Amino acid sequence: MKRVAVALMILGLTAVALWAQEARPAADDPILEQRVTALSQELRCLVCQNETLADSRADLAQDLRNQIREQMKAGKSDQEIIAFLTERYGEFILYRPPVKPATYLLWFGPFALLIAGLVFLFRHLKARRALITDEPLSADEHRRAEELLGVTSDNAPPVIVERETA
Repeated sequence: MKRVAVALMILGLTAVALWAQEARPAADDPILEQRVTALSQELRCLVCQNETLADSRADLAQDLRNQIREQMKAGKSDQEIIAFLTERYGEFILYRPPVKPATYLLWFGPFALLIAGLVFLFRHLKARRALITDEPLSADEHRRAEELLGVTSDNAPPVIVERETA
């Protein structure tokens, strides 16, 4: 029974491998395809949101690539196509949005948060360091520490314990 299952699995995988085909370019003009790919690298897939149009396999991304291809065939420049798509879908379609007052938070927000976090961390560590005092143990505290550690010998190494005072 296991042999039949393994044979069917191998047969199924072989059939899938034979069915696979080489990806064909959508246009006969390789220069046009290079332009479409280059421009698609600059635009965001509206479905995937973290992939470029060139990398996305979503249906909408394929439609947008076809639309870009048709506009290029019509003689429009890359800037005209970007302007058309930005007008239609907003600046969200730009994979690298321009630096302007509306996008300052997007560009500089992570750095501001990092700096604020580092300032908080250093101030907190400085305040904690001020609370720690190095005082030697009194004889009573030293005897109690020896009892807790089970040290009974007089030759035991000295115990250094740091305490926090609140």
